[in-house]
Amino acid sequence: MIEGMIWAIAAGITLGVYALPEKFTKDFEFENAWGMMFTINMFIVPLIAASLLINDFGGILSSIPSDVLLKMGLAGFLWGIGVMMWGKAINHIGLSLGFSLFIGTVILVGSLLPFMIDGLPPTNQFLTILAGIAVVMIGVIANGRAGMLRQQDEKEDTADATAKGSMSAGILIAVIGGLLATGFSFANTVGRPVIHEASLAAGNPSWVTSVGVMFIIYVAGGIFVIPYFIYQLSTKGLWSKFKTPALGKNIGLTSTMAVLNFAASILFAFAAFKLGDSGNTVGYAIFNTMSVATAIVSGLIAGEWKEATSRPKSFLFVGLACMIGGVIIVAIGNSL
Repeated sequence: MIEGMIWAIAAGITLGVYALPEKFTKDFEFENAWGMMFTINMFIVPLIAASLLINDFGGILSSIPSDVLLKMGLAGFLWGIGVMMWGKAINHIGLSLGFSLFIGTVILVGSLLPFMIDGLPPTNQFLTILAGIAVVMIGVIANGRAGMLRQQDEKEDTADATAKGSMSAGILIAVIGGLLATGFSFANTVGRPVIHEASLAAGNPSWVTSVGVMFIIYVAGGIFVIPYFIYQLSTKGLWSKFKTPALGKNIGLTSTMAVLNFAASILFAFAAFKLGDSGNTVGYAIFNTMSVATAIVSGLIAGEWKEATSRPKSFLFVGLACMIGGVIIVAIGNSL
């Protein structure tokens, strides 16, 4: 159990820092940087990883029952839509609130979804895990409040915020995106047992199963995400931005992002396996919570909160404390 928690924490930290290299890209708009990252992340990295790390990868794929493959593919596709809706929500309501609502929905629904599929654990364990998730949610809400107060401190232009879209629309997009993004947890829960059995039969070590599971999820998600970015690049006339002297550097930075993101998902899947019967619930809560905490700490170090007064910082620290405390409660529940 302790080993599984360590892997889940490592996965969350990896996810929390994966986007940092994007700050150092040059001459790219959002669509250029993230379109390149997702192309590498959802097609190139999974294919290379699966080909190099999995013995008899083709045989394992062909052994997956069609109904399981269909469920994983559809769930991965929905996850891809959810990830893109997250970006849309941020355009409407800002990074802090958009992040908190999206991740909050992901943690709440994604952590409980495996129980609906695999069945409920003993009552005392289930209630303790629920209590931990509730404390995490309080922390996420506190972080959202901190972000809104910080925006007030920085005197963000309300007219500009209105131009980006209504608050109610942004909140709705963030919540729906979070619901769709839980397809990631569903696909892992449904597909892992079958892929694990086939992977072990082909002589692979147990951790390799996670690579196969993520290959299917990421490629399925990419079926939506990549056409979306192609459309955005074409509509906004941004293809010419790739003709920059910094292209080589930008490819290196976005490739680093892609590898870190994919590695985080593999670490999560392995952590869920190590955590046992409640691994998908406990691991998912720890994974997402640590990613939020890491992103917030990174923002503090980068000076994003230097203009904020003590009030938003207080909400921020309360949120962090609740999220960490909630993870500890979840871990205790899993050990009962």
